[in-house]
Amino acid sequence: MQRILVLGAGFAGLWSAVGAARKLDELGIGPDRVEVMVINRTAWHSIRVRNYEADLDGTRVPLDDVLQPIGVRRVEGEVTDLDLPGRTVTCSVQGSLRAFPYDRLVFALGSRLVRPPIPGLQQHAFDVDTYEGASRLNSHIAALPSRRPSPGQYVVLVVGGGLTGIETATEMFGKLRAAAAGGAPSGPPPPLRVILADRQPWIGSDMGESARPVIEEALRTLGIETRVGVSLALVDEQGATLTTGERIAAATVVWCAGMQAHPLTARFPVQRDRFGRLPVDACLKIEGMAAAFAAGDAAWLPIDGIHASVMSCQHGRPMGRFAGHNVVCDLLGQPMLPLRIDEYVTVLDLGLWGAVYTQGRDRRVVSQGAPAKRTKEIINRQRIYPPRSRDRREILDAAAPVVQTPPGRFH
Repeated sequence: MQRILVLGAGFAGLWSAVGAARKLDELGIGPDRVEVMVINRTAWHSIRVRNYEADLDGTRVPLDDVLQPIGVRRVEGEVTDLDLPGRTVTCSVQGSLRAFPYDRLVFALGSRLVRPPIPGLQQHAFDVDTYEGASRLNSHIAALPSRRPSPGQYVVLVVGGGLTGIETATEMFGKLRAAAAGGAPSGPPPPLRVILADRQPWIGSDMGESARPVIEEALRTLGIETRVGVSLALVDEQGATLTTGERIAAATVVWCAGMQAHPLTARFPVQRDRFGRLPVDACLKIEGMAAAFAAGDAAWLPIDGIHASVMSCQHGRPMGRFAGHNVVCDLLGQPMLPLRIDEYVTVLDLGLWGAVYTQGRDRRVVSQGAPAKRTKEIINRQRIYPPRSRDRREILDAAAPVVQTPPGRFH
């Protein structure tokens, strides 16, 4: 028996596993000949891009609902090391180290939030990088009424004005109002403040000039304060100090600044990019590696022949589908399929204001407000989910190595 080992079950990893199972099914090859195995640290596929939301119910899909019906083996554990010459992965499973050999590897351990050595950041700041982190943040906000009254009791400082920071900040007033209403059924409501800070000269610097006025209007309408051209100097129990010297009393500081590929990408003898990502060719095979593929946030390629792929489910999902298909083809000596995605879109949630939908690398605004919000909800709640029916055929069919039509054109 040969083994295809997929590391990670995020957007790229899950679809790599399902894509491999689909190709094997197409060829009539069962698990007695080629086994597909997934190693993931939890039993869940997390819809990570929804972690900023107030209600996290439904943002995790049991992996067994997707993998069991198609015959993919799941191991719950933390990948700790790679032996590339020996084609073996070491994993901590229930506190014990185990070694898993493979014939082909798909590295899809994704990315994680960068946490620089800012005093107090580890101890006092929150994040929405993982389901666990997002749940901790939401529980903290819900418990604010039980804290001793202070100037910063209902003040939230979000640091990082990229897409995640903006989406996190625009949800905050709703979370704060719900918490305050639950804790103070009578009397005047407490003053609420949400502040969004970034080191760039404007919020949403990656969104381009067309979208910038839309984002500014949404933040202004929602009452979100901004601080630009600043960084975080320190965090403590009472709040934060910015590099300008400004002191912000805040019971809640949320760090959303910067992503980095999983540190185990350093095990590969290749030149990684500034995010630590592995270079792959159009078939998702790691450059210079005989038996290893990579997909999602841990990998990059010129996705349209010019521009690098981005850390997003928009690219992670098709990268996974193609990696899964191609890893089987590579193992069995069949022609592989190159991935190319020419169209690029961004749909940014802006809370109660709505959303903004852009097309192209220059981020041309094509929709905003309520219409864009409807598109965002279709993406976040339907389009990016795997089938949850446990129907084998439906799951396999969903992993076809094709590039989907951009959102906004399918409804």
